[in-house]
Amino acid sequence: MERLASFGNDPFDKPPCRGCSSYLTEPYVKCAECGPPPFLLCLQCFTRGFEYKKHQSDHTYEIMTSDFPVLDPNWTAQEEMSLLEAVMDCGFGNWQDVANQMCTKSKEECEKHYMKHFINNPLFASTLLNLKQAEEAQHNETAIPFHSADDPPRPTFDSLLSRDMAGYMPARADFVEEFDNYAEWDLRDIDFVEDDSDILHALKIAVVDIYHSRLKERQRRKKIIRDHGLINLRKFQILERRYPKEVQELYETMRRFARILGPLEHDKFIESHALEFELRREIKRLQEYRAAGITNFCSARTYDHLKKSRDEERLKRTMLSEVLQYIQDSSACQQWLSRQADIDSGLTPTVPVPSTTGRRSAPPLNLTGLPGTEKLNEKEKELCQMVRLVPGAYLEYKAALVNECNKQGGLRLAQARALIKIDVNKTRKIYDFLIREGYITKA
Repeated sequence: MERLASFGNDPFDKPPCRGCSSYLTEPYVKCAECGPPPFLLCLQCFTRGFEYKKHQSDHTYEIMTSDFPVLDPNWTAQEEMSLLEAVMDCGFGNWQDVANQMCTKSKEECEKHYMKHFINNPLFASTLLNLKQAEEAQHNETAIPFHSADDPPRPTFDSLLSRDMAGYMPARADFVEEFDNYAEWDLRDIDFVEDDSDILHALKIAVVDIYHSRLKERQRRKKIIRDHGLINLRKFQILERRYPKEVQELYETMRRFARILGPLEHDKFIESHALEFELRREIKRLQEYRAAGITNFCSARTYDHLKKSRDEERLKRTMLSEVLQYIQDSSACQQWLSRQADIDSGLTPTVPVPSTTGRRSAPPLNLTGLPGTEKLNEKEKELCQMVRLVPGAYLEYKAALVNECNKQGGLRLAQARALIKIDVNKTRKIYDFLIREGYITKA
């Protein structure tokens, strides 16, 4: 038997007895094997051995009562609950009203017991502290990709990481090119003198106010970028790859709403969509099981295994049919045999096997807003767009090749490739362009 706390003072708050439907009074009996809902009996029905449906008279049981001490030997659990309810109803300090509502304790006893065990008890204070720490730990476990206190890296100027960060300078918290970069130009010719008329003075003040509003917008945008961790592009991309491909596309689409929400709210917004995607995918999988007549997870595992085997066999049959169709084409078969003969003889195959899937060329690079674009002429801009090379990197490569050419009196393609550690095709195009434009000469 185990003694447990009751439902409350009011007997009408308790569920009725399952045997006689009368309101339960303590002590009463709870079946330990039936439920939920709990199967409760009064002592009279219990002594008669009442049985109902699955409940049998030989089931194990618990005696439910609050007639036992908890904090003080002279106070039962029922009286403890009555005291707390009375303080809640009458208010802290109204001890006479509390004692009148309890009826079993005096005013002094209620006040002394409450102050000793519920106010000055260090056990309750430590319990509340632990609850608070547990709540804070639960909030800290929420996945937040970026914290505004994180310091972005400090790359060298015009390096690859610096270009990825749009020329951000952490020591100054500025960009090489700011938003509305030429906002100061409107103020360059303004000068306040004593001879200005009232209208001219008001116009100059208005121009200054407009400039201040443009500066506020620039700071607002920089704050959004800083708080949401958009400066360190590589770290942002690593965090973005945590999600499935479909959620990554949503992440990219929802990035524009970051200016409306704070970083914490925006991350929770994305996390909720990711959770919704996972739930929809799981529901779809369960619906597939139901359509296949599967009713338990053991059968589901077998179904998944067989489905995977079927997909592999279907893929093999598809590949075999493509090979047979390829062999039936006499011209394609001859090209394949010629290529294999060249490979067996150690020669470079001259006849490529035709491919059914063509690879699309990448679109030209958009140079708008990239650092160093203003230093290029039109032909150099066209080269950077076609080669997909950022202006800062092109200027570095150009300076290195020109300096080496001046030292050597000429430059060969092999030397250019040794200086520039990038794709050989891009190096060849840069080398040919510089020779064609007269920046360097061929050795």
